[in-house]
Amino acid sequence: MPRWCVTFYKTISDDTGHEHRAVQKELTVLAEDRDAAIEEAERLYVLAERCDWRLRADAVVAEEA
Repeated sequence: MPRWCVTFYKTISDDTGHEHRAVQKELTVLAEDRDAAIEEAERLYVLAERCDWRLRADAVVAEEA
């Protein structure tokens, strides 16, 4: 089964108003495809942080590791 690196990002502004993507959490999961990897990472995020990932991040990206 493929291994996926799933990263949760939050877009934040610095003191000059420029936006940057800050990593909020990075998880490695085993899944058959990208969608399944994101679904599993979202589930694990909720278990670890005890909240929906959308409260702390605004984007999620999965890349095959």
